[in-house]
Amino acid sequence: MTAIPGVPPIVLQSNQPPARFYRGGARIARFRGMTSTGDRVPEDWIASTTSVRGGDGVGQTVLPDGRLLADAISADPIWWLGPDHVAEFGADSKLLLKLLDAGERLPVHAHPSGDFARAHLGTAHGKAEAWYILSPGEVYLALNTDLEAAQLRELVARQDAGTLLGAMHRISVDRGDRVFVPPGVLHAIGAGVFLAEVQEPEDLSILLEWRGFAIDGSVQGHLGLGFERALEAVECQARSTELVGRLVRRAGDGTTGLGREAEAYFRLDEKVIDGSGTIAAGFVILLCLEGALRIEGSTGSTAVRHGSTVLLPAASDVRRVTGKGTVLEARPPRSGDLNAR
Repeated sequence: MTAIPGVPPIVLQSNQPPARFYRGGARIARFRGMTSTGDRVPEDWIASTTSVRGGDGVGQTVLPDGRLLADAISADPIWWLGPDHVAEFGADSKLLLKLLDAGERLPVHAHPSGDFARAHLGTAHGKAEAWYILSPGEVYLALNTDLEAAQLRELVARQDAGTLLGAMHRISVDRGDRVFVPPGVLHAIGAGVFLAEVQEPEDLSILLEWRGFAIDGSVQGHLGLGFERALEAVECQARSTELVGRLVRRAGDGTTGLGREAEAYFRLDEKVIDGSGTIAAGFVILLCLEGALRIEGSTGSTAVRHGSTVLLPAASDVRRVTGKGTVLEARPPRSGDLNAR
C-alpha cells in the first residue's frame, strides 16, 4: 500500500494487568521511567489485542484516542496491517509484545500449539514465544530426559518442582541473547531475569507447578480441560543439548533476529541507530532499549527514549529514525511465508 503522509507514530503508555500470580514489576517501572505500581504487576502488554484469560478485556491496549487497538484494527485492518497481511491473515495482528520482570522464578509451564488450541480451546492461535534478554540470569528450557505421560501427570499431582526442574536444561542468559520457546516445550524463567517477550496473541498456559504461587493451578492450570487432556499439549521427549542450543541465539553472534523457525510465528530484530536509520514498511511495534531518538515523517517527528514503546501502522509514512540508540522491532510473520502458523 502507499504510505499516507501525516500518520504519526503512536506512543503507547504502560499496560500492566494487575494482581498477577507471581511477583515483579519494579524493573518495568525503572525501565520506563515511571513510579512502580506494586509488586504484582510483572508484565507490560504492548500493542495488545489480547485479554488476560478470563479477565473480561483486561490486558488489551487502549489507544490515545480512547479506542481499543483490537477494535481499531477490526474497523480498518488494511490501514493498520497492510493489504498483503490482511489477504493472508485477515484482521489479526498475530502479535503481542511484553515486558516481563521475573521478581521470582516463574513456575514450570508450557503453552499449546495452534492445532491443539484450535481443536480443544477454540482459539485462533496457540502460544509460541521468544525472549530478548534485558538482564542476565538463568532460564529452564526443554526436557533433558524423556518422561512418560504418566510420569509427568504424577509429578504434577505431587507438585514435585525439584524433579521437574532437574529434568530440564538450565541455561545462563545474558543481555542481548534471544531464546525461542516453541509450543509444547516446558520452560521457566529464573528469578531476576528481565526480558522482552514476543509471542502469539493468546494467554494460554498449562501450569505444571503452582505450589507457593498466588494461583490454584489445580483449577486454573489446565485451561479448563483437565490435566490428562491438557498435558497432551506438552512435549515429553528430551531435547539434546545441541537441539536446545539451536533455540538460543547469543548476543554478539552476528545475528539480530530470531531465526527461521521462530519467524514462522513472529519477528523480532534489534536495530542500532547511530545517526540515522530506516524502519521498513508494515505494522511494527518499536521498543526503545537505550538512547534518545526521533522518529521522523513528512509532517514532523516524535521523540522516543529509553523505555518508550511506539506503534507504527502499516499506513504510516513515518519510517526514518535519527539519533543514537537501540530499538527492538517486533513484527508479525511475513505474508507469503508458507510456514507461517
